[in-house]
Amino acid sequence: MDAADFARACGYTGDSPALLEAFEAIRRNGIAEARLDHFRRKAVIDELKQSELLFLAAIGPALSAHEAVEDAAGFIAGWRNMPRWRQERRLPDLARARQQLLMARFFRRYGHGLWARQAA
Repeated sequence: MDAADFARACGYTGDSPALLEAFEAIRRNGIAEARLDHFRRKAVIDELKQSELLFLAAIGPALSAHEAVEDAAGFIAGWRNMPRWRQERRLPDLARARQQLLMARFFRRYGHGLWARQAA
């Protein structure tokens, strides 16, 4: 996909070279940032794969992956209904809830198999 195709996919219909170059820079940086975020998430998951106790400590007061998913989804839904000033103050909590949701979903699907193989 070249810069013009990406710009059209974003809704830009013009042909300004400066704007096409800006769209290309956005696309390149977006891909690099997405890869970096993926490797960060993978590192967290790889650390928690070692033991079920590490995972349970990471999800906080929740007692299972299913409960952690419900808690994180509930917080994210509540965060969306907060006033803007409160959302800005709770951004670190939102980031933690998103990470907890990602971890809990992964281990809800694959955790039993991982730890059963490790125990065997």
